[in-house]
Amino acid sequence: MTDPADLSVTIVDGYVDEPAHFGVPPYVSTYPRYTAGALIDAGVPEGSITYHTIDELRDDRRKHADVADADLFVYVGGMTVPGSYVGGTPAEPDEVRELGWTADGVTLLGGPVRFGVGEENAGAQDMERDDLDYDFVAKGDVEAAAHDLVANGLEGFGNRMRDNDEVDRWAAKGAFVVEQHPNHPDYLICEMETSRGCAYRCSFCTEPLYGNPAFREARSVVEEVDALSDRGVKHFRLGRQADILAFGGDGEAPNPDALRELYGGIRAVAPDLETLHLDNMNPVTIVEYPEASREAIRVIAEHNTPGDTAAFGLESADPVVQEQNNLLVTADECLEAVRVVNEEGGWRPGDPLAGDSGGVPGPDDDRRYGPSTGPDASPRLPKLLPGINLVHGLKGERPETYEHNKRFLGRVYDEGLMLRRINVRQVMAFAGTEMAETGADIAQEHKDQFASYKREVRETIDNPMLDRVVPPGTVLPDVHLEYHQDGKTFGRQLGTYALLVAVPGERELGTAIDVAITDHGYRSVTGVPYPLDVNAASMDELTAIPGINRNTAGDVVVGRPYDDVGEVDAGVADLSRFAVAGDARVPIPGRDRPGSGPGPASRSSLGRGD
Repeated sequence: MTDPADLSVTIVDGYVDEPAHFGVPPYVSTYPRYTAGALIDAGVPEGSITYHTIDELRDDRRKHADVADADLFVYVGGMTVPGSYVGGTPAEPDEVRELGWTADGVTLLGGPVRFGVGEENAGAQDMERDDLDYDFVAKGDVEAAAHDLVANGLEGFGNRMRDNDEVDRWAAKGAFVVEQHPNHPDYLICEMETSRGCAYRCSFCTEPLYGNPAFREARSVVEEVDALSDRGVKHFRLGRQADILAFGGDGEAPNPDALRELYGGIRAVAPDLETLHLDNMNPVTIVEYPEASREAIRVIAEHNTPGDTAAFGLESADPVVQEQNNLLVTADECLEAVRVVNEEGGWRPGDPLAGDSGGVPGPDDDRRYGPSTGPDASPRLPKLLPGINLVHGLKGERPETYEHNKRFLGRVYDEGLMLRRINVRQVMAFAGTEMAETGADIAQEHKDQFASYKREVRETIDNPMLDRVVPPGTVLPDVHLEYHQDGKTFGRQLGTYALLVAVPGERELGTAIDVAITDHGYRSVTGVPYPLDVNAASMDELTAIPGINRNTAGDVVVGRPYDDVGEVDAGVADLSRFAVAGDARVPIPGRDRPGSGPGPASRSSLGRGD
């Protein structure tokens, strides 16, 4: 029998995207971390475990030797929702198959890939189960399979789901894996599991295949954050759950005290964290338990970092589609949930209190309320806003469905509310869900209508909504610079559904700067380094500022140097929201560290806190 202490193991992360779990860089999912912890718990030494991402293997073919030479090769990955990705490219089925062929040792496949694969990682796909030529496929939890396979001398395992006691051990033991991620430490956000499974049964969703909600204790999650923080992680998202409001409860009703213990505990063990965001929040919870939900949302907004998004699974505003797919809320109910999150979480750091001049009115004068919009709003992203998920190709979809969805989004906008993002996608049909019978036929039939509808949503809703959420002058601290294109540098903050930001000029990649937003598109924004030194700014940077063309930018340049930005002729341009004269430090509302300008080069994000 193989001694676990003598084994070498390679884990390859092909990335995951599930309704309640994300792991495409800069995210790292729970799967590789828990699998590594399970291997250690089974007796494999930490030093004998190698972790690679699929992008690493693409970039450096020599690392395939770690796959070939391992006694045990574990692949984790799988997409059950389609998406567009910037930080990494999920593994395609042919790549996964090639890795299995490369390995000389025992091979184990696991993660959401067990639900099925299509011809590509895209919507409007029928997904089929496929072992992809691996020795073993984990039909339960891949981390449990890895543990039991090693404990059984690599001779097999019984498919099973792990329990919370095992997660308590494996989450902490496997935290070391993050140090092997190519994005560590500056540009890595850990997806944190608070629960999995769902009490509801929407027709298309794979989350119910994990069973009814199984909640971890707040203590367990906090201890995992503590272990990851000790390994240099500063960015966290509570994304691995169907409904954050239900944490610590019965699976449906909110438990504000449990959330207070969770969020307060995280802040206590990781006081220097830079990102604390979430993902899923069920609007039906807000509808059925409005007061408890309000209190829970207040707790979240008190402890999180700005730019947080609570993704709402409306899926369709069409009552026919809702009924045929077991969807949970009507359009009217979802609109009420949007109002509640806007009111309790849609304020911005630095906004006046409700009782002060300029504050959004509310029942408590000593608190801040939203929605925070308009010229008097603080120049930061709101603390917590809803996002809307819309899925097309569901049973009962008809031409009117698209009109119902557009009408709902128009009502949100016309009421002055904010959405952080609108996710419009086509269904992926998996075995085990009710959509397996319908498949992707409806999505395929409606592809042309879907494309024009999606374009209309981007133009008529996304564009003006983004201007409301991120008006010119909004400051985004710590935008990590990722790639160059067309003479610009593109980057994002770390966080849930982070905005893509374009900055004039080609700046040093792999670093971070503060950015003041100057304009917006449908789903992205442009900006300049904050604060911009008016005495050193390039013509491209000056012309990015609203109201400045090349002629007025030339006037600014001719008038240099300035001792104060106020010396710039008011008839030329108002630069007060974007620029300073010289190497000045300016306050960023709601943040201890001031903005200090871009300096001679882009700055590292090390050592910053929000």
